[in-house]
Amino acid sequence: MSDRGASPVELAIVAPLIILLLFVAIQIASIFIARSAALSAAQEAVSAQRAYQAPPGVGISKAQAFLANTSEWLGAASVVPAPAPADEVAFTVTGQALSVIPGVSFPVSQTAHGTIERFTVD
Repeated sequence: MSDRGASPVELAIVAPLIILLLFVAIQIASIFIARSAALSAAQEAVSAQRAYQAPPGVGISKAQAFLANTSEWLGAASVVPAPAPADEVAFTVTGQALSVIPGVSFPVSQTAHGTIERFTVD
């Protein structure tokens, strides 16, 4: 009995599975990079807004400037203030991760918060 021609048949069966796994790995990496970009933008906003006597809105503008450089990973991103106690500031960045699957979207949302800097006398 000959095994002649068995390799192309095995390849035809296994190749689609390998390609599917490759696309899944790329999609997972894309989601993680988008989450990282959203968290970094939120942290930029918090760092700018929590500075001593920072003007209102400086955090949002700083996050939007950051997102302008990372828009390829986090499309249609928005920055909004998040609920926080009176002595803290928080921002949430939401957007869509880059998708390699047509017609499927992957929403991403990350929040960062920090205490507002203030002058105190001991």
